[in-house]
Amino acid sequence: MTIAVIYGGRSGEHEVSLVSAAAIASNIKKENKVLLIGITKAGKWYLQPDAEYERICKDSKAVLTIKEDESKAVSIVPAGGKKAFVAGGKPLDIDVVFPALHGTYGEDGTIQGLFEMADIPYVGCTPLASALTMDKEKTKLIWQSVGLPVVPYVCIKRSVVLDSIVYDAVIEETEKELGYPMFVKPCCAGSSNGASKAKDRKELQFAIMEAFNWDDKILVEKSLNNAREIECSVTGNSVTYPADSDVEDVVAYIPGEIKPNHDFYDFDAKYNDPDGANLMVPAELSENDLEKIRKTACAAYKVLDATGLSRVDFFIDRDSKAVYLNEINTMPGFTPISMFPKMCDAAGLKFPELVDLLIKEAVARYEAKSKLSTSR
Repeated sequence: MTIAVIYGGRSGEHEVSLVSAAAIASNIKKENKVLLIGITKAGKWYLQPDAEYERICKDSKAVLTIKEDESKAVSIVPAGGKKAFVAGGKPLDIDVVFPALHGTYGEDGTIQGLFEMADIPYVGCTPLASALTMDKEKTKLIWQSVGLPVVPYVCIKRSVVLDSIVYDAVIEETEKELGYPMFVKPCCAGSSNGASKAKDRKELQFAIMEAFNWDDKILVEKSLNNAREIECSVTGNSVTYPADSDVEDVVAYIPGEIKPNHDFYDFDAKYNDPDGANLMVPAELSENDLEKIRKTACAAYKVLDATGLSRVDFFIDRDSKAVYLNEINTMPGFTPISMFPKMCDAAGLKFPELVDLLIKEAVARYEAKSKLSTSR
């Protein structure tokens, strides 16, 4: 089987993708052929030389790069199927795509829609589920609609900022409803890009402006009292998950806990500071509480029609012990410090088997969908 690993992208998480994709590609079983397709920050696609794949396989700490060779520029043919990807005038004959892309243009449904139009199997959520989960407000609204607990929040759109009278009223109402401190984040960005903690109105104003640099819609969330950050990995097909299929069965793995050494788990703590956080797997919870997290993670995953994989994030209030859903990440990191593969590993699913499972699920989902009627 030929597997294309796509990485990079027009995203604030471009550099994270280079690390994740290197780990994924080097852990694909060697009986498969791996092609690397790099997307630059400008959004241009290039087929990478075989030597790049060989390099990362020899060095577990290697990070992928993108060589911009115009003779290897990639284009896509709608309904092309296995031959949908073309480089240098030649079809690449790809069986399945693993988009190791984080954030904008990677997890938001845009590239998933492209794969659907190309008629090729791909790892991860569908265009609809990807778009929904990328938008933190829409995700919360859906979770709330089925009674799942979320952190109290206010959503602010850019149009509000353009009217000073409306904006001042929204700020005052937000202060009354949530109180300080608050967390401010873009609705559609990942890896804590544009996220800030505000302890007073001045900091709130700065935080709002920073978040609007990343998106046209932002969330202001209540800060829980010294909240514990819990995460849970989930795999499977929440739409079908046939009882006789281990590949598509929805499974929640052993939850982990993040103990930030920063004010909160921001981008630097996640990716730049090696001592930015302590990662605990399993989380320091009772077995009953671990099971509650797993069940809630599965419920949160299924109601969004998620497929492939996701990392579901939680907060636990240290005072009340109440559990709140925070957000869901449909293409979580696969870096050496990423929690998603660590939690799967703790449950006995090793990295190569995890990658293999995700690829098989992508193919199974594609084959099932190909049997559906599209015309009379």
